[in-house]
Amino acid sequence: MSSTSRNVRRTASTGLALVLPLAALAACGGGGTTDTSAEAGSGKGTISVWAHQGQKSEDTAIQNAVKSFNSSQKDIKVDLKLIPGNDYTKTITTTDASELPDVMEFDGPTMANFVFNQKLAPVDDYVSAKTLSNATDAIKAQGEIDGKHYGLGQYDSGLGIYGNKKLLDAAGVKYPTSVDDAWTADEFTAALKALKAKDSDGKVLDVQENNGFTTEWGTYGFSPIVWSAGGSLLKDGKAEGAIDSPETVSALKTFQSWKSDVDPNTDGNAFAKGRVPLSWVGHWMYPVYSEALGDDLVVLPLPDFGNGPKTGQGSWAWGIGADSKNAKAAGTFLDTLLNDENVAAMTTANGAPPATKSALAASDLYKQGGPLQLFADQLAKPCGDTDITKSCVAVTRPLTAGYPTVTAKFAEALNSVYGGADPKDALSKAAKAIDQDFSDNAGYEIP
Repeated sequence: MSSTSRNVRRTASTGLALVLPLAALAACGGGGTTDTSAEAGSGKGTISVWAHQGQKSEDTAIQNAVKSFNSSQKDIKVDLKLIPGNDYTKTITTTDASELPDVMEFDGPTMANFVFNQKLAPVDDYVSAKTLSNATDAIKAQGEIDGKHYGLGQYDSGLGIYGNKKLLDAAGVKYPTSVDDAWTADEFTAALKALKAKDSDGKVLDVQENNGFTTEWGTYGFSPIVWSAGGSLLKDGKAEGAIDSPETVSALKTFQSWKSDVDPNTDGNAFAKGRVPLSWVGHWMYPVYSEALGDDLVVLPLPDFGNGPKTGQGSWAWGIGADSKNAKAAGTFLDTLLNDENVAAMTTANGAPPATKSALAASDLYKQGGPLQLFADQLAKPCGDTDITKSCVAVTRPLTAGYPTVTAKFAEALNSVYGGADPKDALSKAAKAIDQDFSDNAGYEIP
């Protein structure tokens, strides 16, 4: 889920918000016809900054960062505006570029659409070389289009399977300890069978069904199945032959076969209360699960469907408005926002993996030997959004202005398959709808 991260607990998506009705994003603006370079300006004066209002601890972190920046020097003043998370993306989408701020936060998967509609400028000339080089490769992959970086984040996201060691051991189930020895899809299915034999109701898996699969959780949480099977959501700008490929169809048939093993998790506590031994979710559930299980909590990679285990990645990021008249000052503020102190403060507030190399290495949770090292290991092997080989792990959701349509149609297909529909039919329907939308919008090409 665009993602996790801020608003995670409300959207189940660590930066996976995409709260605007998805079709609206693709429909707004003319798009793709002019240069989006901001004006450098003097590097002094007042700059406007928009951020989405998330958890109180996260809001405090950004407010403290702004307060500290303003008091640390006299050349630049940041005027921060927090906008309710449920309205945030819609606000950017419906606001003319000339009225957008100098610096704005955005949900990662929306970036290409905002670039297409000339609402974001490249940051490369305005943030320092140190800031760019310290950004993790995974977060840079999310923010890059045609060699230019339009967004950098304080934090990233990742998926895994949380396991209850006590229940796994009781069923005699051996489990992987790293990405390198991930279960195959068949081994995962066999593990579910073994666990069911020791379970009173046969419900042994949580897949966050309570969050719904037609939300961004559907795409973020389960497109890794597609990538791990050797499939993709798009190939060369087309969905037909990609999202409905034999590999994708086969992968979703396997996903469909697990439904009888799934606890619907209507109370949100299936794993924490010990009803199921396995939970397919992201890093954001660690605080709750760790408190509930203690030393019985283990963290596992998603299963390997043949092309290596995969995870989603990406979250909220920061960029410079294309109509900014003071991009130098905006870049100076971003350098501060992305320093170790502020990244550590934000990721302490939300528990997400830091998106800078130095903060990640120092994180008690994600450093080597930390309880969530698996997520850092996965992010250390980024695929980008197109070169999804067997050796890489963290995949960026498609960098296209048409992403809102891609995610909506894939999520609809996933939900239909989970409900019993034929995977080939559901995915072919999705492919046709996506390709028609891309055709109607000239392929969403960004010059």
